[in-house]
Amino acid sequence: MNLIDDTSAPVADRLRITEIFCSLQGEARAAGWPTVFVRLTGCPLRCSYCDTAYAFHGGEWRDIDAIVEEVQSHGVRHVCVTGGEPLAQKRCITLLSKLCDAGFEVSLETSGAIDISEVDVRVSRVVDIKTPGSLEVARNRWENLPLLTPHDQVKFVICSREDYDWAKDVVAEHGLAHRCDVLFSPSYTQVAPRELADWIVEDRLPVKFQMQLHKQLWGEEQGR
Repeated sequence: MNLIDDTSAPVADRLRITEIFCSLQGEARAAGWPTVFVRLTGCPLRCSYCDTAYAFHGGEWRDIDAIVEEVQSHGVRHVCVTGGEPLAQKRCITLLSKLCDAGFEVSLETSGAIDISEVDVRVSRVVDIKTPGSLEVARNRWENLPLLTPHDQVKFVICSREDYDWAKDVVAEHGLAHRCDVLFSPSYTQVAPRELADWIVEDRLPVKFQMQLHKQLWGEEQGR
């Protein structure tokens, strides 16, 4: 897995940032909470359903301490570090720890293609396991799964019935429901939410159905 080249950062304590904004968390355990999102630039994956391709390139180099100060200025308790793929920038690990030190409830949204072992244990790691429909299933780093704790979460974006059956097998094979929260989401425009909900109920699957709250409220509007 190739990481984003951050050797050109002006100083060693900077990250390339696409945007920082306050909204409602739309997914995972903290859904509904006012949350500051720190979106890092760059991603080595190209998922079929990606809705943040604008974060692949560009961005602005920002000092990590200044990022923490900006997060503090919004006056909310929850912060989500996302991307792109945030762990593709090695200094993301430092940002996560500093946010925890500042007293925030911190979550990390990661593709699961990069080692999560160095992430601060205070961070809730939301690991997106890539389904065949994502076209990036080969990038899953299966060594991450034994590292998961009840503080973490795993997410499957379901693009089809075939994806659902595949994800169901992965949950069973790795005992994920006994390790942490497991989230199933319908891929936007590809699977009807009611259809996925019916499959989960029919199978009595020990997973949590979720929809992207922010898309229900604001559609594809950037920074929301």
